[in-house]
Amino acid sequence: MTGSTDIAGFLPFLKMHGLGNDFVVIDGRVNGFAPSEKFLRAVANRKRGVGCDQFVFLRKPKSPDADIFLEMYNADGSTLGACGNATRCIASLMFKELGRKKCVIETVSGLLSAWEDPSGLIAVDFGEPRLAWNEIPLARDVDTLHAPIASGGLFAPCCVSMGNPHAVFFVPDVDAVALAETGSHLELDPMFPDRCNIEIAQVLASDRIRMRVWERGTGITEACGSGACATLVAAVRRGVSDRRAMIVLDGGELVIEWRDDNHVLMIGPASLSFSGVVAEGFGDDERRA
Repeated sequence: MTGSTDIAGFLPFLKMHGLGNDFVVIDGRVNGFAPSEKFLRAVANRKRGVGCDQFVFLRKPKSPDADIFLEMYNADGSTLGACGNATRCIASLMFKELGRKKCVIETVSGLLSAWEDPSGLIAVDFGEPRLAWNEIPLARDVDTLHAPIASGGLFAPCCVSMGNPHAVFFVPDVDAVALAETGSHLELDPMFPDRCNIEIAQVLASDRIRMRVWERGTGITEACGSGACATLVAAVRRGVSDRRAMIVLDGGELVIEWRDDNHVLMIGPASLSFSGVVAEGFGDDERRA
């Protein structure tokens, strides 16, 4: 599936991205390769490795209703439960492999249905948002609509889980926020036992929201699909957005809709950049990591 020639001791991979949020994709359904943290960190290095925000390993599905299982990691080697941009990328691959324009993708957070939208973009049903403090999770029972969290001029985020935890801070100007400094601090706030993705959002109109993101385990990325979903949910809960809106990210735009059935729909592009091979033992030599 990866499109590269098999070479002993090397793993074929694809480099893909959704709006600049980029991934190394490895098909592990045949060889069962299990990555070490050293391998992940070394390959993710943008100067000495391939470079990526996250990794996606394709596995055989565990559910009889799924076509593929996604095992996903951040650039620091930590695991993640859901990734909207990666889901669209893998859906585009599955459409070709299966010879149809729809598929079901399994993650540790559940099953996600994906299909080709009439626009030619890829739609994903990201399921129902989780809004209770212990579902996100937060460290204690607090108001998730205005959580008691503050740093660097940001305060009282709306917290949402879309398969992984998100804290959405509404601000008058996203470009005025020192996201690198504030995001790295907020990710590790004691209120987040599993760390947290940090979104800053500026409402431009009832159907248009500007968003920037700090992703846990990676840092600032150009786009975050689950973060865009969380932002729309947060904006609707705050009463500042329609239930369908364009989320404007650093890397482009996603259409997000919180439907009346409580499911959140995401529509956007997926791109294949290149294919290659990487040594299975890459990262074992610390001088290269």
